[in-house]
Amino acid sequence: MHKGKIKKLVRERGFGFISDTDGSEVFFHQSSLVDLKFDALNEEQEVEFDVEKSPKGPRAVNVQVAKQ
Repeated sequence: MHKGKIKKLVRERGFGFISDTDGSEVFFHQSSLVDLKFDALNEEQEVEFDVEKSPKGPRAVNVQVAKQ
């Protein structure tokens, strides 16, 4: 599982981008959230996620709040 921080949220369209710890940027859609509401997310919030390939590049799935 990858770790990163929410870099940008596009609330009106239901997606955002995560900065992975390796410096890459990964797209995510609100449908990829696990036990989490999109409206509850904040930029700079730490999250954990898996990455899968999509036609437009890497995409985060199984996005959840990072366990402390």
